[in-house]
Amino acid sequence: MLLEGWLARAAAERPGHTAIQTPQRSWTYQELLAAADHGARELHEMGVRRGDRVALALPPGLGFAQALHACLLAGVVAVPVDLRLSARERADVAASATRVLEQPLGEPGGDPGHRGGTGWDGHDSEATAVVIHTSGTTSAPRPVELSYGNLLWSALGSAVALGLDPGERWLCTLPLSHVGGLSILLRSAIYRTTAVVHERFDTERALASLLEEEITLVSVVATTLARLLDAGLSAPPRLRCALTGGGPVPAALVERARAVGVPVSLTYGLTEACSQVTTTPVAEARGSQLAAGAPLFCTTVRIDPSDQLEPGVGEILVRGPTVARGALAADGWLHTGDLGRLDQSARLTVTGRRSETIVSGGENVAPAEVEAVLEAHPQVLEAAVMGASDAQWGEIVTAIVVARPGTRLDGEELRAHCAQKLAGYKVPKRVTLVRGPLPRTPSGKLLRRELG
Repeated sequence: MLLEGWLARAAAERPGHTAIQTPQRSWTYQELLAAADHGARELHEMGVRRGDRVALALPPGLGFAQALHACLLAGVVAVPVDLRLSARERADVAASATRVLEQPLGEPGGDPGHRGGTGWDGHDSEATAVVIHTSGTTSAPRPVELSYGNLLWSALGSAVALGLDPGERWLCTLPLSHVGGLSILLRSAIYRTTAVVHERFDTERALASLLEEEITLVSVVATTLARLLDAGLSAPPRLRCALTGGGPVPAALVERARAVGVPVSLTYGLTEACSQVTTTPVAEARGSQLAAGAPLFCTTVRIDPSDQLEPGVGEILVRGPTVARGALAADGWLHTGDLGRLDQSARLTVTGRRSETIVSGGENVAPAEVEAVLEAHPQVLEAAVMGASDAQWGEIVTAIVVARPGTRLDGEELRAHCAQKLAGYKVPKRVTLVRGPLPRTPSGKLLRRELG
């Protein structure tokens, strides 16, 4: 199936509308198309041909956006590279690429001069558009091939859940090398709206954007949302929704945000499903709903009935047009490795990773549940929970905790706090206090493999 050329359509319909804004400069859709077309010709001059892969080792900003859309216009597969990786890790990500872009492509002197790229006229829905690497929280990052169809269906599903304002201004402080950040650039082109892109998360800069730059949507993780609230974020004037995911989000944090007029929509997603799988609709973002929401439009979620660790809780399975073809198992489902449960309204609550489940004395303990209780303590900044080998119990629950600045914590006090809210076998047997911060991926997920 041939899909419409997203950028060409946006430039034709809204040529003077801001496509991408950065703290340094902005480009309209006409300017972005001209830059992408110029870049597509440059790639051809470098010997890159349709179907080849090009690694984008560029910081978030106009240069990255130009290179990304140049690849799409030329029918070339874009492979974003996280510049925060080591040289060896960057080389591994770029290993399949014909060319590695470490410098921005040149800018044109005027409007697009020809229609030589395949993306002018359309995109094959089955063709691979981008290769995104997973965040690698428990193992080495894995490449995931996402098609044009995956990206389009993800954009449509997100629009149904969050609504779509023609004046949308979506703030992105997430890495563009990961699916959560990259999808903002691509969805904005599909919607013909504005992406406001920061090179990295900076609390004061993000706060200023939310309060002064008419931001309507923002994507955050729990840690960045907490930093914004600590910095005084309250009632952003145009914000319709703070889309919050990337890992467990403490209920206390959601309630704190909503209490000061920050509408939080919880989302669950993963690279293999092109970002969002379930999302709390905007209409409920100011309410009391604390689940990750219902599945996106045309996405199906179920709990594996043959793999339930406790009644109603088991591995989350996903199926639909957003799922990467190569990620499907023989039964036609994406087996996520995540654990969760569905309520009577088919809303999903994620309880943790199957590989992280602690089995203590024959009882299953989800680290995310214990972490949420610890982080609800007013003096706890962040916490990580893991299993440790034990001769008597097989495994015991242990916790690593970072205190809020200027406070003093006691391990026994924290164990007593947990005992008030959790079954005895879930209470950490050992609590280690550290200065922090805990190791995390650029998208905010705990790097448990670095916690020992």
